[in-house]
Amino acid sequence: MATNIVIIDDQQLFREGVKRILEIENTFKVVAEGQDGQEAVDLFDTYHPDVVLMDINMPMTSGIDATSQLIEKYPEARVIILSIHDDENYVMRALQTGARGYLLKEMDAEMLVEAVKVVANGGSYLHPKVTHNLVNEYRRLVAVGLETVGSYGESRQSAARTVSGMTTLIEVRRPFHLLTKRECEVLQLLTDGKSNRGIGEALFISEKTVKNHVSNILQKMSVNDRTQAVVVAIKNGWVEVR
Repeated sequence: MATNIVIIDDQQLFREGVKRILEIENTFKVVAEGQDGQEAVDLFDTYHPDVVLMDINMPMTSGIDATSQLIEKYPEARVIILSIHDDENYVMRALQTGARGYLLKEMDAEMLVEAVKVVANGGSYLHPKVTHNLVNEYRRLVAVGLETVGSYGESRQSAARTVSGMTTLIEVRRPFHLLTKRECEVLQLLTDGKSNRGIGEALFISEKTVKNHVSNILQKMSVNDRTQAVVVAIKNGWVEVR
């Protein structure tokens, strides 16, 4: 069965580019397009798509407001925000309205396809650069002494962090009881905000191999997506906060 998609963006050229990328996948079908947030609810009424791709900056009704209105009427709606803003304030506003994903428009075709697949299957997806920015505040809390939860069989090391002029010693407990050494390396790079391509370049492995490692990490950590994996890793002190 095809994944039906609605694209809401005020730039026709951008919509056409996104549509072309998505429809290369035989399982994707763009059923409708709109150029303003006001159209989002009406198009959802008509097509009940699996995923809505929503631009954040549009005339009349912004993507944030449109997402809020759409989720209020259809709580099951799955929205991915498309944005040029990587500031965590924008991301938090989008997530608070009920968006399932947040992509920067600098994304590549592979990331767009992956995000739609993840969200269509009930998960959430944040652009790796956004993930890096979003956890900065969490990292700050970790650095000043947020309680972490350890597990038996973990490898421990210490890392110095400077926050607000104060240097604090943070103990990192690598989860070797749960993940392989390579998977721990991948998890650290996910936390650093690296994309699959960036992880592959850092570890000198293919993107396909990276995807396999990420899939194994999500399964072993019992989480649905990369963002949840990063949050759990930080909370448990399994990664360096740098």
